[in-house]
Amino acid sequence: MRIAVAVLLLALTGTGTAHASDLSFDPALVGDARQVIVVTADSWRSTEGTLLAYERTGQGWRVVQPEVRAQLGSGGMVRGDRRRQGSGATPTGVYDIVSAFGRKPNPGTAVEYRQVDRDDAWTYNPRVPETYNIYQDVDRSWKSYGRYVEELWDMGMQYDYVAVLDFNLPRGPITRNARGVRVTDKPGSLQRGGGIFLHVDNGNKTAGCIAVEKSVMRGLMTWLDPELSPAIVIRVD
Repeated sequence: MRIAVAVLLLALTGTGTAHASDLSFDPALVGDARQVIVVTADSWRSTEGTLLAYERTGQGWRVVQPEVRAQLGSGGMVRGDRRRQGSGATPTGVYDIVSAFGRKPNPGTAVEYRQVDRDDAWTYNPRVPETYNIYQDVDRSWKSYGRYVEELWDMGMQYDYVAVLDFNLPRGPITRNARGVRVTDKPGSLQRGGGIFLHVDNGNKTAGCIAVEKSVMRGLMTWLDPELSPAIVIRVD
């Protein structure tokens, strides 16, 4: 399935191998990544931008997803190390794509994928640092977290397919406490926020994520391959 989708996307571009001068990113920034998604905004105030994707082959870089429109954060863009929780800003920088989840069944991605149900949440309460910016799948109430939690099923179709970006994720291992809650003893920065994803566009600006049309997102999901070290470059032109 993944190979078939990649071939289809390649056929749509007709661009062949891209020369280094034609790329919309600096290859030196992505290290060993052989799959790269590039999100570009025109200015730091932009709440909309573009997305395209490349794959590195033995002949060089090829476009596998032509440029499409992308929704960005309602707070515009900000340097990743300067982002603050609640700002609604999309962080610029280079981030690995580390896992995926969604309300829909796995579309065929090789990336670690969890199909969410009504127990699943993403927690980022700075007053509970051990659970900061962590996917949760335990059957319990998160009402005490107030606005610092996303009940993933309740987020609607925008979370039908989601790729998780390595933005401010915990620096240490994640384990479970006695109640089954996933915790860490080395959280990321409690000021920068979390839950920065690439997901389906529901027609609205995001809280800092990148969102694209559902068909595009599904295609990207089936294309992503952890063996190719996928990464995303988020930039202001």
